[in-house]
Amino acid sequence: MSNYEIIGLMSGTSMDGLDIAHVKFDFNADSNDSFELLNTDTVPIPDELLQKLMDAPNYSVAQLLMLDKEFGRFLADSVTKFIDQKKIVKNSINAIASHGQTILHQPNNGFTLQIGCGSTLSYLTDINVINDFRTKDIVAGGQGAPLVPIGDFGLFSDLAEGFLNIGGFANVSFKNDDSIVAYDICPGNLPLNKLAHAKNLEYDKNGELAKSGEINFFLLDLLNSLDYYLLDGPKSLGTEWIEEFYYPKLKFDKEIENNLRTVVEHTAIQISNVLNSAHLNSVLVTGGGAKNGFLVERIQHYFNGELILPEQKIIDFKEAIVFAYLGALYLDKRPNALSSVTGAQKNTIGGVFHLPG
Repeated sequence: MSNYEIIGLMSGTSMDGLDIAHVKFDFNADSNDSFELLNTDTVPIPDELLQKLMDAPNYSVAQLLMLDKEFGRFLADSVTKFIDQKKIVKNSINAIASHGQTILHQPNNGFTLQIGCGSTLSYLTDINVINDFRTKDIVAGGQGAPLVPIGDFGLFSDLAEGFLNIGGFANVSFKNDDSIVAYDICPGNLPLNKLAHAKNLEYDKNGELAKSGEINFFLLDLLNSLDYYLLDGPKSLGTEWIEEFYYPKLKFDKEIENNLRTVVEHTAIQISNVLNSAHLNSVLVTGGGAKNGFLVERIQHYFNGELILPEQKIIDFKEAIVFAYLGALYLDKRPNALSSVTGAQKNTIGGVFHLPG
């Protein structure tokens, strides 16, 4: 039996904060892996740093390298304060497992980039760090995503048949016979938040603004006709795709409520199409989109099965918990990226290990 205490860090594509999860894992060869969520927090990203992260895809190499170190210092400062505030015994932590902030994701070109310098994070916290979880899978011919499904079935399989996470993008995982299938379905919170920003709102709370609008059926048909939805998995989405193919179809200067209403309907249709085609009876919903009551209502309208909302901390921190799990699997020398999910040639143990000294 192996035990690990890991601090998982997750800052997603929606950039709505850094999620921190302090998790204890028990690995027993005779039973399923289990975990205990000990402490959590969400740290807002400072406005100046947030703007740099949003602009980063257009940065020069030198600017990216500087931002990599700056974001690493932000991660280190956040973890240090978290440990102090939660009164965590630092020597009990086996590693920090950091997703980093995705700046570029182009698996078809053989690379992905998540910044947040692991050496900086390790040195400043004096704790082992595992980061860069996606690269090895891409080297092995995979998409480098999604990585969360191994945690869905390793930690939460008793809660539902399938798993839907609605973050910046919406992704799903489920079993087909004995193989885990997972992929990005469509944009999730990214277009909803961007439209809400046009109304000087951080996000559309509970989908109320969208609910007040009317569906633009011409726009709905345009969105539902995007070529990505015709592709079979494994497949994944990145901000490059949404900027090139999705956003040009929306209006961000007028008819915001109608655009929001249409995007919600589009998202619900695409998600339910996938869930229904997989013949799922129950699906666990997590991520920021799980708090959008109107979006969940519209998905349930089309979905033939039952949507299950877990306790709030699982909704908020599941991805941080799972990245902590990926770190524990790395330390246990077990695969943490599944070829059946990513399309790689084989399962891999992804991550780069940084010693603090």
